[in-house]
Amino acid sequence: MKEITDYIKKKGGYARMSELRSVGFQTRDIAKLCEQGSLEKVKAGLYKLSSSDLTSGYVDISKAIPEAVIAVASALSFHELTTFTPSKVHIAIPHDAKPKEINFPPVKVYYFRKAQYEPGIEQMEIQGHSVNVYNREKTVCDMFRYRNKLGEDVALEGLQNYLKRPDSNLNNLSRYMKICRVKTVMEPYVKAMIAG
Repeated sequence: MKEITDYIKKKGGYARMSELRSVGFQTRDIAKLCEQGSLEKVKAGLYKLSSSDLTSGYVDISKAIPEAVIAVASALSFHELTTFTPSKVHIAIPHDAKPKEINFPPVKVYYFRKAQYEPGIEQMEIQGHSVNVYNREKTVCDMFRYRNKLGEDVALEGLQNYLKRPDSNLNNLSRYMKICRVKTVMEPYVKAMIAG
């Protein structure tokens, strides 16, 4: 059974059942490793090493749902623009995508139309794996889109922390305010924070 865990370790800590079977590993042995706690089932057919240091959950999601983008409050936390830590990982997927069920981590899904889904996606490397995350400007604007659900205080904290950054870019922020259709809501706050 060590051969299975060694194989998965070489694959970056994740493997699909079809791949494991194709190289000769038995389903019953994989089930036994899950029972023992050596492997965790991320979703049907996708497994990861329990001993792996891939702790963020973002990697799990990107492996299970390749079109998922870390978004809204989770992206705000990822970019260190808030003290708020959501209890679920917030992701965006295209509005016509079918949600895939995953076992871990708990997920809050937002369905974005193409005009809001595609802009601002960045590829970030997390522990050697590529993960889609919205950039800072898009994230701050998305927080204002969902301020009624997630709290205006969190959106304002994100904006304030973004504007304090030496690499903040008002032109980019303005562009994403238009894309996210929050320009009229955000502009007064931006002006007041810059003036203050």
